Amino acid sequence: LFGEKYGEEVRVVTMGTALHGDKAGKAYSVELCGGTHVRRTGDIGLVTLVAEGAVAAGVRRIEALTGAAARAYLDEQDKRMRALAGLLKVGAADVPNRVAQLVEERKRLEKELADAKKKLAMGGGGEGGEAPVKTAGAFQLMARVVDGINPKDLKGLADDAKTKLGTGVVVLISVADDGKAAIVTAVTKDLTEKVNAVDLVRIGSEALGGRGGGGRPDMAQAGGPEGAKAEAAISAIEAHLVGL
Repeated sequence: LFGEKYGEEVRVVTMGTALHGDKAGKAYSVELCGGTHVRRTGDIGLVTLVAEGAVAAGVRRIEALTGAAARAYLDEQDKRMRALAGLLKVGAADVPNRVAQLVEERKRLEKELADAKKKLAMGGGGEGGEAPVKTAGAFQLMARVVDGINPKDLKGLADDAKTKLGTGVVVLISVADDGKAAIVTAVTKDLTEKVNAVDLVRIGSEALGGRGGGGRPDMAQAGGPEGAKAEAAISAIEAHLVGL
């Protein structure tokens, strides 16, 4: 075995007898000693697998407990299952189904919460609750610092904002709990020959203490470590639009 060192003599363990095929009459399993220091397989007793994974291409590694250790492990697992069943107020056999239901319910609630946060971020979801639109030079600008929004959701929000805006520029900045910011800039299709979203996002990123950013002329994304400067980033983009 590669990476292993052996002396002049190596212990070999055989088990069983093959009944069919080319190996009929020969040992079913022939292994180099892996620590199974028993006289016969029956000495091992109960075996329970506790882990399994890949260690190389086409090679799997399994970990198991045997004998008294296996029984103790299974007893502990049984206690945990009974405790879990008690918390869920179901029989042990119904635990998997109940957990699956709870997982699905959590996913649904998380989606509802995310949708509510998006509506709130863009103005509240009530009548007249749209994000404010201002004039920046020759362009309409919808810019907002949104709270509690995952950066990966900013592009979707920006697309929605562009649709509502009709024509203009959208700037959305989300600030995480650690103070870092993510910024998305979007430009409606009719303006991409005059305004490039990548140029805008790089201006915003620089104001946020970051560098670079990328995307398409109509949608770009970047970030920066100084989320406290989110309003300054919006102002920098607005000043750039005014100067065009």
